[in-house]
Amino acid sequence: MSTHLLYIHGFNSSPQSVKAELTRQYFTQHWPELHFHCPQIATEPNKAIAQLEQIISSVSDVKWLLMGSSLGGYFATYLSEKYQLSAVLTNPAVKPFELLSDYLGEQKNPYTNEVYQVLPKHIEHLKALYQKTINKNNYLVMVQTGDEVLNYQEATEKYHQCQLVVQKGGDHSFIDYDQMLPSIHNFLK
Repeated sequence: MSTHLLYIHGFNSSPQSVKAELTRQYFTQHWPELHFHCPQIATEPNKAIAQLEQIISSVSDVKWLLMGSSLGGYFATYLSEKYQLSAVLTNPAVKPFELLSDYLGEQKNPYTNEVYQVLPKHIEHLKALYQKTINKNNYLVMVQTGDEVLNYQEATEKYHQCQLVVQKGGDHSFIDYDQMLPSIHNFLK
């Protein structure tokens, strides 16, 4: 059975993000038989989830693994619970529906230059994806206390029974992320 990894980037990010590229390069070198997927995710939450579910269902009889950063970590949690998949979350958004209220209106993705709207209905769609309970065995969660975008303590509370890595300092991009890739590899294998 082949193994496929679905990497889910964060809000206003892309497959060209530093973490996505470092992950792709690492696994190409250290786990060449792994099939790596990192799509440009739709800006609307419902469309993003439909897109990700379509990717998972498009290949049958394979083992799927998930990785998600920030908002991608929120989506990965939803998918992990729905399909019971292992997931690695980096500085995950725990309640993005509370944060994205500050981003209502026009947004521009700095990677793709796509201009789009964040609407109140998108906040409601995000709320509907919230997973109150999680399977603690399915997650490796990595946070840095210096995250300037998300409150890392929300993640340490939600995922406290999971494999949890809390690093002092850092920021939302997760400083020295590449040094975590061997541990990520071990968890996923």
